[in-house]
Amino acid sequence: MTFSFQFVARAMLFACAFAASLAGFSSPAMAEAAAPEANGFGIMQRLQIVAPSPRIFLGNAFAPTAASLATLVASHVMPAALDAETECLAGAIYFESRGEPLDGQLAVAEVIRNRAASGRFPASLCGVVFQPSQFSFVRGGAMPPIRRESDQWRRAVAVAQIALGGQWASSVGKALFFHASRIAPRWRLQRLARVGNHIFYR
Repeated sequence: MTFSFQFVARAMLFACAFAASLAGFSSPAMAEAAAPEANGFGIMQRLQIVAPSPRIFLGNAFAPTAASLATLVASHVMPAALDAETECLAGAIYFESRGEPLDGQLAVAEVIRNRAASGRFPASLCGVVFQPSQFSFVRGGAMPPIRRESDQWRRAVAVAQIALGGQWASSVGKALFFHASRIAPRWRLQRLARVGNHIFYR
């Protein structure tokens, strides 16, 4: 049985692409090379293997690697405007945990995201934040004024964006509740972690 050169070239390309997919990346150069050429030889001429940039897979999102959460926060640029969901999440981080370490702020953001996805709470971040009797900083259905020129607000926005983008894994996993460590409510819940001055539960 004889095989045409084009068939062999396509088989080699498929093998390379399959191996790359197992390694966890898909090179743009490979995708471009997969487009057939009119003369049948363009595949071999255009095939290039390009090493991927380092990435971490977190949840359902790929994110650039960073040495630390602090480095990732510092790399974020304050946007000119925020959409409503990011504003609600950043506001909750700001009022609930702006004095906490960054992993504690991310943990608070994760609780709010988990609640919105749980089916047990409102399905939006703003709905979770403004749900009656859940967050003490919410009064009359509104947040207090925010010092938007402060570093604390800029950090809260960065942490909110990182949480929404799945760019850093939180240490509290699927937590749905938290309280300050200075109090001891009689919750019959699974304790997951203490991060900073908050204790998290599921």
